[in-house]
Amino acid sequence: MKKIILILPLISGILWGSVGVFVRKLYSFGFDNFTVLSSRIAIATLILFLGIMIFDKSLLKIKLKDAWVFLAAGLLGMLGLNLAYNESISRLTLSLAAVLLSLAPIFVVLWGAILFKERITVRKVGCMFMAIFGCLLTSGILESTASVKWSFVGIFIGFLSAFFYALYTVFSRLAMDRGYQVFTITFYSMLTITIVLLPLTDFHILGDFLTSEPIENSIFMLLHSAFTSVLPYVLYTVALTQVETGIASILASGGEPIAAMLFGLAFFSEIPTLLSFTGLLVVVAALALILKQPKQKKV
Repeated sequence: MKKIILILPLISGILWGSVGVFVRKLYSFGFDNFTVLSSRIAIATLILFLGIMIFDKSLLKIKLKDAWVFLAAGLLGMLGLNLAYNESISRLTLSLAAVLLSLAPIFVVLWGAILFKERITVRKVGCMFMAIFGCLLTSGILESTASVKWSFVGIFIGFLSAFFYALYTVFSRLAMDRGYQVFTITFYSMLTITIVLLPLTDFHILGDFLTSEPIENSIFMLLHSAFTSVLPYVLYTVALTQVETGIASILASGGEPIAAMLFGLAFFSEIPTLLSFTGLLVVVAALALILKQPKQKKV
């Protein structure tokens, strides 16, 4: 069971790595960042609400004094992460945006030690920097190739996505320590974002997109929500119930740039170089070391 739990954040990272495929199509149609995010999160919120109503309505119960945790997880964590990551995707290659997001474990490991008394072990730190180094090679930023698209503004925004990613991890863990379940945390975090973003949504462009090809684009929007919001956030939050925040973050961050590189190649002809493939192998090696000893001996 422990080994299965360790796979969950890795799957989450792979699913998050598919974000660019959906976001770029919506941008090319004329969507702005707020509409891309609000349409994704609103549908995901509805899916979660229906699931909770069908299987366990008690998951909707929260204490008023704990509302700030869900607000923080939603607005400071999930909203900040998605806005920054979507924007970095539009300014950078998918792999470079993902490698900047992979810096999140640095914040998570530090805050995990301060807030949750998680030991900063040699193995954990070694695997973290090994994964980040591999992600850096994978991104192509170290090479002077025409295929590497980047800007200082894009890199700064990508760095912010890592910071907000770490915040979501921390606030989700705080909610768990207060006794809340995975679906409760994910639902209220997304509900908060939905309420904030609805007034900023361009319903005209959203309507045009859905009516242009009703069946195909409706399925596209459902897949967008399921693959980039519902499944990855639920799986990642489930992992936090059994795995240290730092370990979960390293696994998710390692899986994302691998997926982003492959998606970039498959959908946008972002051809990886030999150095990128080398980085891919380094990331895989780092993830294998993290997965090798799931009991995480402390040093």
